[in-house]
Amino acid sequence: MHVLQFLFKGNSKKIKTFVNRNALLLDVRTQEEWDAAHLENAIHIPLNNLKAQINTVIALNKPIVAYCKRGVRSDRATKLLKQHGIEAINGGAMTDLQRIIS
Repeated sequence: MHVLQFLFKGNSKKIKTFVNRNALLLDVRTQEEWDAAHLENAIHIPLNNLKAQINTVIALNKPIVAYCKRGVRSDRATKLLKQHGIEAINGGAMTDLQRIIS
């Protein structure tokens, strides 16, 4: 089992709880990664644009499940979101998150 996959496995219940509360799925990968594939109903704000778009996310007034390719960028995004008072959780890798929420 991949190390990051192991770490996020423990968050499965928390992630499901967020999703059941109508959390938004936030894809923080690059535009190219988004164009190749993304989760249905996700919103896309690349990590390098997130700080500039933070007021947009705040205005959504919803909990956030951030995801990326492996979970590293979504971890950074989650920390930034929390610093701005947004309830957020790191959903990890898109493929793992897809398995958790399906």
